[in-house]
Amino acid sequence: MSSIKKAAAIGGGVIGAGWVARLLLNGIDVAIYDPDPEASRKVDEVMKGARRAYKQMLPGGLPQEGKLTFAKTIAEAVTGADFIQESVPERLDIKHKVLAEIDAHAPADALIGSSTSGIKPTDMQPALKHPERLVVGHPFNPVYLLPLVEIVGGEKTTPAFVEKARELYASIGMKPVVIRKEIEAFVGDRLLEAAWREALWLIKDGICSVEELDDIMRYSFGLRWAQMGMFQVYRIAGGEAGMRHFMAQFGPCLSWPWTKLMDVPEFNDELVDLIAGQSDEQSDKWSIRELEKIRDDNLVAIMEALGKQNKGKGWGAGELHNDYTKRLAKLAAKKPVSKAAAKAKAEKPVKKAAAVKRKTAA
Repeated sequence: MSSIKKAAAIGGGVIGAGWVARLLLNGIDVAIYDPDPEASRKVDEVMKGARRAYKQMLPGGLPQEGKLTFAKTIAEAVTGADFIQESVPERLDIKHKVLAEIDAHAPADALIGSSTSGIKPTDMQPALKHPERLVVGHPFNPVYLLPLVEIVGGEKTTPAFVEKARELYASIGMKPVVIRKEIEAFVGDRLLEAAWREALWLIKDGICSVEELDDIMRYSFGLRWAQMGMFQVYRIAGGEAGMRHFMAQFGPCLSWPWTKLMDVPEFNDELVDLIAGQSDEQSDKWSIRELEKIRDDNLVAIMEALGKQNKGKGWGAGELHNDYTKRLAKLAAKKPVSKAAAKAKAEKPVKKAAAVKRKTAA
């Protein structure tokens, strides 16, 4: 399987910094470019959270961390990189400008992945002279913990680069899923957008509060989805007859007026104030950093728990988590020992022998 030798990250926001953290904690050197004067501080904050989470996964010690370099230009960042992840704002004109510069200076065989949440790669490819190597590599936040990455090729992306993308993302502990047909927003965000739209109506119409809606999700189907997804859960709901029975029983509900998915509430200040106000009531007792820690702790705990299932082989994300932590542990074992640690280890038997000698003499 192909592996990443040197990576470049273009954009150091929440997603870009998450990519940096996952790469560095896999022992990969990363050059990052972000014109934001606060970029270094922001990346450092994400790294602190990522290290904390990884120490829970690997109490025996982390691999030797990769070296992070802040480049002054895109050209400097991508020089010599075999894997480049672009995570700039979701505007096609910005994507075109940045991708064109990446393409002009990156090695010819380097993979270029875009973190876009919904822009089709075909729409981004006109900016590149080598469009065959561009794929969408759409992750989920926090990138350093959640393993899924949606891989989407454009009209000019070659199968070889799609396969290369699959191998490179898998080499850093991710679960690559290649989307079979190119569509806006891909699969994950389409599902999330549907739930988000319905949730906005439920709040706007006073059916429930944001806290009540979150409770309904996290105490019920959210836990089911975390370990099986939608269709496997519904297959079980069909009983011994399985999915066929479930479809026959609940299929007619699709024609009932249960959802407003085709009717979007007006996104105005009133709706924003309503949602934001209720969200403040729900969560302003915690800072964003505290919520990130809570989220990370919960995700590690869920994946650790799933890793113990199936007679220790792991189930779903837990099985992948087991393989990933084993891979990281092997990298950790290769971490060079510091001179101070080596000296202390060498002196330990001498001190022990001296203590035994004193005890014998007494």
